[in-house]
Amino acid sequence: MSKRMDEAKKLVESGKLYDIQEAFDLALKMPKAKFDETVEMHIKLGVDSKQADQQVRGILVLPNGTGKTKKVLVLAKGDKLKEAQAAGADFFGEEDMIQKIQTENWFGYDVIVATPDMMVALGKVAKILGPKGLMPNPKAGTVTTDVTKAINEIKAGKIEYRLDKNNIIHCPIGKVSFGIDKLKENYVALLETIIKAKPAASKGTYLKSVSISTTMGAGIKLNPSAKI
Repeated sequence: MSKRMDEAKKLVESGKLYDIQEAFDLALKMPKAKFDETVEMHIKLGVDSKQADQQVRGILVLPNGTGKTKKVLVLAKGDKLKEAQAAGADFFGEEDMIQKIQTENWFGYDVIVATPDMMVALGKVAKILGPKGLMPNPKAGTVTTDVTKAINEIKAGKIEYRLDKNNIIHCPIGKVSFGIDKLKENYVALLETIIKAKPAASKGTYLKSVSISTTMGAGIKLNPSAKI
């Protein structure tokens, strides 16, 4: 692994800001792993994530998806369970599923969608789900009465973007196998969305840096002011 990373770093010119085409050309030339690597985008913003009026968070369905089919657990009651099944939920239930999470430490899903009437019961496992980023949230579109829409978006490649404590957004934008054109489309869609999400309270330079990397490859910095 370290040898592959050393080889990858040699391909990147130190201090250079690449344009989009160059960056993705280079990313796909990195030494290959034995699996279809994920391509990630890392965007550092000139905001303070500790301030409520400078938060940058939202959801986006990437034009070409992420390359990963996520398993969805729906927590609902009555007719909403039938709706979840019809929409293609991988797992669905109500308190029985919450108990399974609580007693078996079960994590056989990637996303939980819950109707509002299940949130009180979900509080029992908030300490289990929270640290893993699995707790449903209205801002992420995972607490909703429109179960069908939520499932369809997740299956189509919906991602959630939000700042970490260092004011950086990390998001997958596809797989190496996508090829340059599809990866670029996803890159542009995410970057344009982040730009539009600029908080009114943000002062100075908003886009501090933008980079991409493959799972096993070196980071490649792009020119954040380059035309997209």
